[in-house]
Amino acid sequence: MRVYVSVDMEGVAGVVHPQQVKRGGEDFDLARRWMTHEVNAAIDGAMSSGASSVVVNEAHGDMRTLLLDEIDDRATVIAGSLKPGSMVAGIDGDFGVAFFLGYHAGAGTRAGILDHTYYGRVVSAVRVNGVRFDEGAINAAVCGEAGVPLGLVTGDSRVCADARERFGEIETVEVKEPLSRYAARTLTPARARPLIRDAAARAVVRARDGELRPYRPDSPFQLEIDFVNSGCADAAELVPFSERAGGLTVTYEAPDATTLLRVVRVLTAMAATTMN
Repeated sequence: MRVYVSVDMEGVAGVVHPQQVKRGGEDFDLARRWMTHEVNAAIDGAMSSGASSVVVNEAHGDMRTLLLDEIDDRATVIAGSLKPGSMVAGIDGDFGVAFFLGYHAGAGTRAGILDHTYYGRVVSAVRVNGVRFDEGAINAAVCGEAGVPLGLVTGDSRVCADARERFGEIETVEVKEPLSRYAARTLTPARARPLIRDAAARAVVRARDGELRPYRPDSPFQLEIDFVNSGCADAAELVPFSERAGGLTVTYEAPDATTLLRVVRVLTAMAATTMN
């Protein structure tokens, strides 16, 4: 079984502050090592349960964060941006299960460590068919469209609770409990890794046994993005076939999950041009 891993950074054990997740920020180099070692724990767990291969897609920031010299060499890494599939670049029906590591709660979540949805500077909320969506929901829908079930989510207790509510009883590892957006009770990285390894091993077995189902919400997808100011919405509204639904809100009807993801990226990129 081939295993697909999408790894972000805000949900890694010990990460609680923006300076830890920004290139050049204080403790960034330390946090990227924690991130790398959590990935290695998942790779080891997957391989211990008989995975034939693991592909790791970097999904944080400029997508050049993992320490490749320290990554388990049984895996292949997709690094860099821009990538058409962004956080789930390279996903296809040949994979048997997907893992989302180091994920975080969606924009506007109370007490979610470093909560945001794709572009935190410009987005205050994302809804799909009237329901709040986070990055995990969008990315899982793209995986589901390819026929790949989500088997594991790691991050803080908010993103893990949201994942269980949305996707059912998949494997989750809560590496920290948020107290606010910038504070948490966190496991040490050393304590988090064996938990991730064991959960990854279980997820592969459950996928092989047919316990996991792809996430396939009903399409078409009526996307609504609330931006942080009207200037961002002015810019996003320039995207063809988008519609303005209020001072801060732009909508778009996407026929499938892959288009939904790409439209989110385009609308937020256009909005970000007003912040420079």
